[in-house]
Amino acid sequence: MEEDDLLSNPTTTTTTDSSDSALQRKHAAMIERLSNLHQSRSTRKPESESNSTSSFLSRFFESKNSIESTLSRIRQTTDPHSNPTLKPELDNVSLSISNLEKLVAENSFSLPSYEVRTCLKTVADLKQIVEQVTCDVIPKKKFSFKNKSTKKTTTQNDDLGIRVLDNNSQNVESKDLGFKVLDSPGFRGNENEVLVKEFNNRGSDEEIREFVLSDLRGCEVRLMGNIRALFVNKLIDCKVYVGPVFGSVLIDEAKDCVFMMASHQIRIHQVKRCDFYLRVRSRPIIEDCNGVRFAPYCLKYDGIEKDLEEANLGEETGNWSNVDDFKWLRAVQSPNWSILPENERLGAVDISSRDSKISC
Repeated sequence: MEEDDLLSNPTTTTTTDSSDSALQRKHAAMIERLSNLHQSRSTRKPESESNSTSSFLSRFFESKNSIESTLSRIRQTTDPHSNPTLKPELDNVSLSISNLEKLVAENSFSLPSYEVRTCLKTVADLKQIVEQVTCDVIPKKKFSFKNKSTKKTTTQNDDLGIRVLDNNSQNVESKDLGFKVLDSPGFRGNENEVLVKEFNNRGSDEEIREFVLSDLRGCEVRLMGNIRALFVNKLIDCKVYVGPVFGSVLIDEAKDCVFMMASHQIRIHQVKRCDFYLRVRSRPIIEDCNGVRFAPYCLKYDGIEKDLEEANLGEETGNWSNVDDFKWLRAVQSPNWSILPENERLGAVDISSRDSKISC
């Protein structure tokens, strides 16, 4: 409509103004409704998230307490060897822990990062406990520690400073290591020696056992063949070369050492200025550590490929670089660990003979 027509038709002008006013009122009312809706949602959201977190934690700790109760009851079994239901119960516990880990993963996006890390640490602790309980109450067949004293046979090579622990030697001390492996074989209290242990009868249940390294200074340790678990305590300035471990490696208190090991789980506590060359099925865990560096596993000895396959460690997982620092809860990289620069890494270490060979 032309301007002259609008001026000559006041009725049309009035109608248009009225229409614009009505549209403005509707627009203002819509803006007000949207504003109120946004404010209402903003007010409800924290409460909703809080309820979601509370519900998750309730489910998580209810399952955790149930698992711990079952493990406590199994541990208190007076004669575990005569109870055929223990293994199925432990299998069910392992399944419950897996479900608990899955529950954390499914809710990780909606949970505070602190709660996620705390729950993952709890799951890792439960895995460690169930593995230890399994070792305690269901030892491998044919395996037993005899009450009578075992003969300790040691051969000493004066030129190389090599101490070889034979297959029957347990080298037991009554010192408290902080874990329940006092009757396990191992090296303890040695200084400036090369310590060699080979689990010769591969495939024999007798040779798949726990092993202990404790109170060693300036030593080189070579463990060849498969073992069930390795416990390391109070090592200073040592080099530790370890074949495949079916279960876990626990390291507590070490300084200025080199560790080369393959395992399903590795937990590192109170360690300073140490390098780790790892192949591991799950993420390595560190606690109260600083100056620790990580690189891929590069150990060699005759038959290691077969041993790795038997331990289900034949493939490199890349987890050597996926380290969890349970004392560092921020989103940024923990300053307590780092990747070992390639130009500072050892080459392949061959421990087949008593003379270590390191190739570039």
